[in-house]
Order: sequence, then C-alpha cells, then structure tokens
Amino acid sequence: MAEPIPLAKPDLGEREEELVLEVLRSGALSLGPMLDRFERALADWLGVADAVAVSSGTAALHLGVRALGWGPGDEVITSPLSFVASANCLLYEGATPVFCDVDPVTLNLDPEAARSAVATRTAGVLPVDIFGYPADLPALQALAGERGLGLLQDACEALGAVDSEGARVGARGELCTFAFYANKQLTTGEGGALIPPDAGIAEDVRSERNQGRAPDMSHLTHDRLGFNYRLTDLSAAIGLAQLERADEILARRARLADLYREPLSGIEGLILPCEDDGAARRSWFVYVVQLPEGSYREGVIAALAERGVASKPYLPCIHLLPFYRERFGFEGGEFPVAERFAERALGLPFSTSMGEAQVERVVGALSTALAQPVRR
Repeated sequence: MAEPIPLAKPDLGEREEELVLEVLRSGALSLGPMLDRFERALADWLGVADAVAVSSGTAALHLGVRALGWGPGDEVITSPLSFVASANCLLYEGATPVFCDVDPVTLNLDPEAARSAVATRTAGVLPVDIFGYPADLPALQALAGERGLGLLQDACEALGAVDSEGARVGARGELCTFAFYANKQLTTGEGGALIPPDAGIAEDVRSERNQGRAPDMSHLTHDRLGFNYRLTDLSAAIGLAQLERADEILARRARLADLYREPLSGIEGLILPCEDDGAARRSWFVYVVQLPEGSYREGVIAALAERGVASKPYLPCIHLLPFYRERFGFEGGEFPVAERFAERALGLPFSTSMGEAQVERVVGALSTALAQPVRR
C-alpha cells in the first residue's frame, strides 16, 4: 500500500539542524541571542520596526488584548469562524466576544455586520485572516477610527498574505499576531509573535512575556503582572532558518494550491477556496473545501482514511462549542453563513513536500468517496 498522506508536515532541513545545534552548543537556551536574531529577521521580512516573539499565537493574542486594555465590561466584535483562541483571549481578560457573521466568499468577518454590531460597550474589533486569506482590514480600520475602537488583527494563519490595498499583513501599523505551530506556513514548533505599533507597547509586551520583569533583565524586580510566554532560543533557531527561505516555502505552498485547483474544480458541487481578488493575496495555510450539499462528511473522512489520505473537519464555529453554548447560551442558526460553511468544510492534506502524484491520489480518493452511496 502507498505511504499515507498526512494532513500536514513541517518543512525542515539541514539549516534548521545547524542553527539548533548552534544554540545547544552555546548553552543559551532561552532569552539568548538567537531570539534577538529571529525577532530582527521577522521584523525585516515583514517590513516593520519590531516583532516580539512569544510561546504561541494564543500568547500573542492574549498580550495584544492586554496592550489594548480590553477587560471586564468591554465587548469586542470578532468572527465565530476561527480557531477558539481568537475568542478565548478575550475571556482571559474578562472581555466579552461579540460574534458577527462572515462574508460568504472570503469567510472573514463581514465589515457591514461588524458595523451593525457596534454598541455602547463595544471596545474593539478582532478580525481573523481565516485560512490565510486577508480580512478587509482597510474597512475595519476605518470603522475602528470612526468609532474610537481598538483593533487587534489575528493573522495567525496568514503570514505572508497581502491585503486589498497591497500591504503585507502585519505592516499596517495595527497590533497584529502570528503563529508558528508545526502546521503553519513557517514553524518554530510552538511559537508566535506580536507586531507592536510603537516602541512603548513593544517594551511592555517584552516585560509581560517574561513574568513582568524589567526588559533589560538587570534585576529580579517584577513591577507588573506577567506571564511565562517566552519563546526558547531553540524554537527561535528553527524560525530563523525558516525565515531564510520564507519566500520559497510560501511559493511552494501556492504552487500546491494550484495543483489542487484544476482537478478539484471538476467535482460537481464541491466548493473550493476563493480566488485572490484585486491586490489581495492569500498565504496558503491549509486547503479547505466545502463538500457538495447532502454529503455525509464523516463517511467521506472514513473513506479517505481507508485509502491512506488524512482529512479533517475544518473548523467548527466557536459559538457552537460546548463551553460557549453553556456560558453564553448560543444556539444554532445565529450566524448562518459561518454555520453553513462549518457543516460542509473539509481540510485536505497540504504541505510543501507534496507533489503531483500525491495530489492525484487525494483527488482520486475524494472523487471515489463522494461517489459512494451515503451511509450514516
């Protein structure tokens, strides 16, 4: 039987090994020079003044919420179609997520829905660049400016994306977060980064990620509440090696998406990820399709697995997760566009190591699975 095709696989090579060994031999495993090198390289690649690396994208989001001062009594408008961290980060500080439906094409927060949701207690907007496609940040920035709202961009799935005005995601002067989990475009294993809009916020975040300690590390006085959100130098070494060939990795992922597009477009009723529009450019994180109406998704997943092809429902709406239902009383039908997508969504294998032969296997297995009689 052919080798199984995993859902995702990090793109690692000799350079990652070389830099990790450099850290091991130096003995500086945390808060050492490799972390500084990674942060500087990331900022330069993005074209921004600074980048603060942390232990995860979730940590970056949490510190971003704190930097904006969102807390008890505040409401923040965000998307229900996202990984749960984009809403959880608000709860950590006592703020309340206010969900709005998504655009049916891009699947990102609908700016008009967000505008309609602004109320007396609204303190900010937290858009998500879902599956690597950039949210309509120009429209959301305009809304935030008009209403005096804070804005925190969750670009944890969108490193390298370009927005509708041609700006690289993370470079518009807003607080922005990235994540470097093992299935992301670029990985540090676990890790993330916050892009600060000014030097003052950068200094505060660097202190908070390190238990509230002084940024210069000159003493053990902790003058504020902090967290253990440090990124190790071992992780930073992997990230630095990845950044050295970031453009190549992103291009290979875009080529893989192109390989999928033509054969999958021939499957009746299957909806593919939206095309780039105008200046906007997706950064390919995952490849998620919507199954034809009436398909039994669990049966399709099982049929693919029988043929050695991994797949995954990607992803459930946050407001329908048990914790959010119980805490806030959400019910199905409140955000129909997001819910309709979530019911049909299926993530297919997507990693830079894949080639035409593997894509053909995935497409063939999916075609066969969809042609089988529906059994529930």
